[in-house]
Amino acid sequence: MPHAATLVTPAGTLYLDRTRLMGVVNVTPDSFSDGGSFASTDAAVARALELAELGADVIDIGGESTRPGSQGVALEEELSRVIPVVERVVREVSVPVSVDTHKAEVARRAVDVGAAIVNDVTALRGDPQMARTVARAKVPIVLMHALWPPATMQEQPAYVDVVEDVAWFLEERARFAMGFGIERDRIVVDPGIGFGKTLEHNLALLRDLPRLAALGYPLLVGPSRKSFLGMLLDRPVDQRLAGTAGAVALCAALGAHLVRVHDVREMRDVVRVVDAVVWQV
Repeated sequence: MPHAATLVTPAGTLYLDRTRLMGVVNVTPDSFSDGGSFASTDAAVARALELAELGADVIDIGGESTRPGSQGVALEEELSRVIPVVERVVREVSVPVSVDTHKAEVARRAVDVGAAIVNDVTALRGDPQMARTVARAKVPIVLMHALWPPATMQEQPAYVDVVEDVAWFLEERARFAMGFGIERDRIVVDPGIGFGKTLEHNLALLRDLPRLAALGYPLLVGPSRKSFLGMLLDRPVDQRLAGTAGAVALCAALGAHLVRVHDVREMRDVVRVVDAVVWQV
Protein backbone atom coordinates (compact mmCIF):
# COMPACT_ATOMS: atom_id res chain seq x y z
CA MET A 1 0.00 0.00 0.00
CA PRO A 2 1.38 3.47 -0.82
CA HIS A 3 2.78 5.23 2.23
CA ALA A 4 2.25 2.14 4.40
CA ALA A 5 2.95 3.33 7.88
CA THR A 6 2.43 2.78 11.57
CA LEU A 7 0.36 4.90 13.89
CA VAL A 8 1.71 4.79 17.42
CA THR A 9 -1.00 5.25 20.04
CA PRO A 10 -1.02 4.86 23.82
CA ALA A 11 -3.08 1.71 23.26
CA GLY A 12 -0.43 0.17 20.99
CA THR A 13 0.82 0.42 17.42
CA LEU A 14 -1.72 0.37 14.59
CA TYR A 15 -0.04 -1.07 11.51
CA LEU A 16 -1.33 0.54 8.33
CA ASP A 17 -0.02 -2.10 5.96
CA ARG A 18 -3.60 -2.93 4.94
CA THR A 19 -6.90 -1.06 4.98
CA ARG A 20 -8.10 -0.59 8.54
CA LEU A 21 -11.66 -0.07 9.73
CA MET A 22 -12.73 2.69 12.11
CA GLY A 23 -16.09 1.66 13.57
CA VAL A 24 -18.55 4.46 14.39
CA VAL A 25 -20.37 4.80 17.72
CA ASN A 26 -22.61 7.87 17.87
CA VAL A 27 -23.69 8.63 21.45
CA THR A 28 -26.21 11.15 20.16
CA PRO A 29 -29.97 11.44 19.66
CA ASP A 30 -29.63 13.14 16.26
CA SER A 31 -26.86 11.59 14.17
CA PHE A 32 -27.77 11.40 10.49
CA SER A 33 -27.24 7.64 10.22
CA ASP A 34 -28.34 6.08 13.49
CA GLY A 35 -29.56 8.95 15.67
CA GLY A 36 -30.82 7.70 19.01
CA SER A 37 -29.91 4.05 18.50
CA PHE A 38 -26.93 4.26 20.86
CA ALA A 39 -27.73 7.40 22.84
CA SER A 40 -27.57 5.68 26.23
CA THR A 41 -24.25 4.71 27.79
CA ASP A 42 -25.16 1.03 27.97
CA ALA A 43 -26.29 0.90 24.34
CA ALA A 44 -23.20 2.74 23.13
CA VAL A 45 -20.84 0.49 25.08
CA ALA A 46 -22.59 -2.62 23.79
CA ARG A 47 -22.31 -1.31 20.23
CA ALA A 48 -18.61 -0.55 20.64
CA LEU A 49 -17.90 -4.03 21.95
CA GLU A 50 -19.88 -5.53 19.07
CA LEU A 51 -17.91 -3.54 16.49
CA ALA A 52 -14.62 -4.63 18.03
CA GLU A 53 -15.73 -8.25 17.94
CA LEU A 54 -16.77 -7.87 14.29
CA GLY A 55 -13.32 -6.68 13.32
CA ALA A 56 -13.07 -2.91 13.80
CA ASP A 57 -9.46 -1.80 14.14
CA VAL A 58 -10.41 1.46 15.87
CA ILE A 59 -13.59 2.44 17.73
CA ASP A 60 -14.58 6.08 17.16
CA ILE A 61 -16.87 7.49 19.87
CA GLY A 62 -18.60 10.83 19.44
CA GLY A 63 -21.16 12.75 21.44
CA GLU A 64 -22.05 15.62 19.10
CA SER A 65 -23.72 15.32 15.72
CA THR A 66 -21.96 17.16 12.90
CA ARG A 67 -24.54 16.39 10.24
CA PRO A 68 -25.42 19.29 7.90
CA GLY A 69 -27.65 21.73 9.75
CA SER A 70 -26.75 20.57 13.26
CA GLN A 71 -26.24 23.18 15.98
CA GLY A 72 -23.83 21.44 18.35
CA VAL A 73 -24.11 20.74 22.06
CA ALA A 74 -22.76 22.32 25.23
CA LEU A 75 -19.50 21.11 26.72
CA GLU A 76 -21.04 19.49 29.80
CA GLU A 77 -23.59 17.64 27.70
CA GLU A 78 -20.92 16.25 25.39
CA LEU A 79 -18.78 15.22 28.35
CA SER A 80 -21.69 13.40 29.98
CA ARG A 81 -22.36 11.48 26.79
CA VAL A 82 -18.81 10.57 25.83
CA ILE A 83 -16.61 10.09 28.89
CA PRO A 84 -18.56 7.24 30.57
CA VAL A 85 -18.62 5.34 27.27
CA VAL A 86 -14.89 5.79 26.57
CA GLU A 87 -14.00 4.84 30.13
CA ARG A 88 -15.92 1.57 29.94
CA VAL A 89 -14.98 0.64 26.39
CA VAL A 90 -11.21 1.02 26.85
CA ARG A 91 -11.35 -1.51 29.68
CA GLU A 92 -12.96 -4.13 27.48
CA VAL A 93 -11.46 -3.85 23.99
CA SER A 94 -7.92 -4.36 22.77
CA VAL A 95 -8.16 -1.92 19.84
CA PRO A 96 -7.53 1.84 20.10
CA VAL A 97 -10.47 4.06 21.00
CA SER A 98 -10.81 7.38 19.21
CA VAL A 99 -12.80 10.35 20.52
CA ASP A 100 -14.64 12.33 17.86
CA THR A 101 -14.67 15.90 19.18
CA HIS A 102 -13.53 19.43 18.41
CA LYS A 103 -13.55 20.51 22.07
CA ALA A 104 -10.17 20.42 23.85
CA GLU A 105 -11.67 19.62 27.26
CA VAL A 106 -13.57 16.62 25.87
CA ALA A 107 -10.38 15.41 24.21
CA ARG A 108 -8.35 15.88 27.41
CA ARG A 109 -10.85 14.07 29.60
CA ALA A 110 -11.26 11.26 27.07
CA VAL A 111 -7.49 10.73 26.84
CA ASP A 112 -7.28 10.77 30.64
CA VAL A 113 -9.65 7.77 30.77
CA GLY A 114 -7.94 5.90 27.95
CA ALA A 115 -8.79 7.30 24.51
CA ALA A 116 -5.82 6.82 22.19
CA ILE A 117 -6.72 9.03 19.19
CA VAL A 118 -8.45 12.41 18.77
CA ASN A 119 -10.62 12.83 15.68
CA ASP A 120 -11.21 16.55 15.12
CA VAL A 121 -13.59 17.42 12.29
CA THR A 122 -12.47 21.06 12.49
CA ALA A 123 -8.78 20.20 12.00
CA LEU A 124 -7.78 22.14 15.14
CA ARG A 125 -9.85 25.22 14.22
CA GLY A 126 -12.75 24.62 16.58
CA ASP A 127 -10.96 25.19 19.89
CA PRO A 128 -7.75 27.21 20.28
CA GLN A 129 -6.59 24.85 23.03
CA MET A 130 -6.95 21.64 21.02
CA ALA A 131 -3.49 21.62 19.41
CA ARG A 132 -1.74 22.07 22.76
CA THR A 133 -3.97 19.46 24.37
CA VAL A 134 -3.15 16.86 21.72
CA ALA A 135 0.56 17.70 21.75
CA ARG A 136 0.74 17.29 25.53
CA ALA A 137 -1.20 14.02 25.39
CA LYS A 138 1.10 12.61 22.66
CA VAL A 139 -1.81 10.95 20.85
CA PRO A 140 -2.53 10.85 17.10
CA ILE A 141 -4.84 13.50 15.66
CA VAL A 142 -7.17 13.15 12.67
CA LEU A 143 -7.36 16.43 10.74
CA MET A 144 -10.51 16.62 8.61
CA HIS A 145 -11.44 19.14 5.94
CA ALA A 146 -14.83 20.80 6.40
CA LEU A 147 -16.54 24.04 5.59
CA TRP A 148 -17.44 24.94 9.15
CA PRO A 149 -19.88 25.17 10.93
CA PRO A 150 -22.28 22.30 10.16
CA ALA A 151 -25.28 24.64 10.33
CA THR A 152 -24.20 26.34 7.10
CA MET A 153 -21.59 24.11 5.46
CA GLN A 154 -23.95 22.77 2.77
CA GLU A 155 -25.16 26.22 1.69
CA GLN A 156 -23.69 26.50 -1.82
CA PRO A 157 -20.19 25.13 -1.13
CA ALA A 158 -17.72 26.30 -3.76
CA TYR A 159 -14.06 25.63 -4.59
CA VAL A 160 -11.60 26.69 -7.25
CA ASP A 161 -10.45 23.06 -7.55
CA VAL A 162 -11.88 20.90 -4.80
CA VAL A 163 -9.09 18.31 -4.82
CA GLU A 164 -6.26 20.86 -4.79
CA ASP A 165 -8.07 23.09 -2.31
CA VAL A 166 -8.59 20.19 0.10
CA ALA A 167 -5.02 18.96 -0.39
CA TRP A 168 -3.66 22.45 0.39
CA PHE A 169 -5.88 22.73 3.47
CA LEU A 170 -4.79 19.35 4.86
CA GLU A 171 -1.11 20.12 4.33
CA GLU A 172 -1.51 23.54 5.97
CA ARG A 173 -3.33 22.03 8.95
CA ALA A 174 -0.66 19.35 9.32
CA ARG A 175 2.05 22.03 9.39
CA PHE A 176 0.00 23.95 11.94
CA ALA A 177 -0.24 20.85 14.13
CA MET A 178 3.48 20.20 13.91
CA GLY A 179 4.10 23.80 14.89
CA PHE A 180 2.50 23.00 18.25
CA GLY A 181 4.68 19.93 18.75
CA ILE A 182 2.41 17.24 17.34
CA GLU A 183 4.76 14.80 15.65
CA ARG A 184 4.33 14.11 11.95
CA ASP A 185 3.87 10.37 12.49
CA ARG A 186 0.87 11.13 14.72
CA ILE A 187 -1.06 13.02 12.03
CA VAL A 188 -3.87 11.48 9.94
CA VAL A 189 -5.70 13.44 7.23
CA ASP A 190 -9.32 13.13 6.08
CA PRO A 191 -10.88 14.92 3.06
CA GLY A 192 -14.23 15.21 4.86
CA ILE A 193 -16.63 13.54 2.45
CA GLY A 194 -20.01 15.26 2.83
CA PHE A 195 -18.72 18.16 4.92
CA GLY A 196 -19.36 21.22 2.79
CA LYS A 197 -19.32 19.42 -0.55
CA THR A 198 -21.75 18.88 -3.41
CA LEU A 199 -22.22 15.48 -5.02
CA GLU A 200 -19.69 16.44 -7.68
CA HIS A 201 -17.16 17.58 -5.07
CA ASN A 202 -17.43 14.27 -3.20
CA LEU A 203 -17.03 12.24 -6.38
CA ALA A 204 -13.99 14.28 -7.43
CA LEU A 205 -12.32 13.74 -4.05
CA LEU A 206 -12.94 10.00 -4.16
CA ARG A 207 -11.71 9.82 -7.75
CA ASP A 208 -8.48 11.59 -6.84
CA LEU A 209 -7.68 9.95 -3.49
CA PRO A 210 -4.14 9.13 -4.74
CA ARG A 211 -3.46 12.88 -4.79
CA LEU A 212 -4.38 13.07 -1.10
CA ALA A 213 -2.48 9.89 -0.23
CA ALA A 214 0.57 11.46 -1.85
CA LEU A 215 0.65 14.08 0.91
CA GLY A 216 2.45 11.41 2.89
CA TYR A 217 0.16 11.15 5.91
CA PRO A 218 -2.10 8.21 6.73
CA LEU A 219 -5.37 8.83 4.89
CA LEU A 220 -8.77 8.31 6.50
CA VAL A 221 -11.97 8.48 4.43
CA GLY A 222 -15.54 8.32 5.72
CA PRO A 223 -18.08 7.57 2.94
CA SER A 224 -20.35 5.36 5.04
CA ARG A 225 -24.09 5.95 4.45
CA LYS A 226 -23.40 9.55 3.36
CA SER A 227 -25.94 11.67 1.52
CA PHE A 228 -23.99 11.62 -1.75
CA LEU A 229 -24.82 7.90 -1.93
CA GLY A 230 -28.47 8.73 -1.39
CA MET A 231 -28.30 11.24 -4.24
CA LEU A 232 -26.62 8.77 -6.57
CA LEU A 233 -28.82 5.80 -5.75
CA ASP A 234 -32.06 7.46 -4.61
CA ARG A 235 -31.86 5.49 -1.37
CA PRO A 236 -32.70 6.52 2.21
CA VAL A 237 -29.94 6.30 4.80
CA ASP A 238 -30.92 2.79 5.96
CA GLN A 239 -30.68 1.41 2.40
CA ARG A 240 -27.16 2.50 1.49
CA LEU A 241 -25.20 -0.61 2.46
CA ALA A 242 -24.40 -1.66 -1.11
CA GLY A 243 -23.52 1.89 -2.09
CA THR A 244 -21.27 2.18 0.95
CA ALA A 245 -19.57 -1.07 -0.02
CA GLY A 246 -18.83 0.32 -3.47
CA ALA A 247 -17.38 3.52 -2.01
CA VAL A 248 -15.31 1.66 0.59
CA ALA A 249 -13.91 -0.66 -2.08
CA LEU A 250 -12.90 2.37 -4.12
CA CYS A 251 -11.25 4.00 -1.09
CA ALA A 252 -9.27 0.86 -0.32
CA ALA A 253 -8.19 0.45 -3.94
CA LEU A 254 -7.07 4.06 -4.29
CA GLY A 255 -4.91 4.22 -1.17
CA ALA A 256 -6.98 5.03 1.90
CA HIS A 257 -5.31 3.61 4.99
CA LEU A 258 -8.44 3.76 7.13
CA VAL A 259 -12.15 3.89 6.33
CA ARG A 260 -14.70 5.12 8.86
CA VAL A 261 -17.75 2.86 8.68
CA HIS A 262 -20.94 1.88 10.47
CA ASP A 263 -21.29 -1.64 9.00
CA VAL A 264 -18.07 -3.29 10.12
CA ARG A 265 -19.02 -6.90 9.37
CA GLU A 266 -19.72 -6.22 5.70
CA MET A 267 -16.96 -3.69 5.13
CA ARG A 268 -14.39 -6.04 6.64
CA ASP A 269 -15.07 -8.45 3.79
CA VAL A 270 -14.94 -5.65 1.22
CA VAL A 271 -11.49 -4.40 2.26
CA ARG A 272 -10.10 -7.92 2.59
CA VAL A 273 -10.95 -8.63 -1.04
CA VAL A 274 -9.57 -5.31 -2.27
CA ASP A 275 -6.38 -5.62 -0.23
CA ALA A 276 -5.77 -9.13 -1.55
CA VAL A 277 -6.29 -8.16 -5.19
CA VAL A 278 -4.82 -4.67 -5.35
CA TRP A 279 -2.19 -4.60 -2.59
CA GLN A 280 -1.52 -8.35 -2.31
CA VAL A 281 -1.83 -8.34 1.48
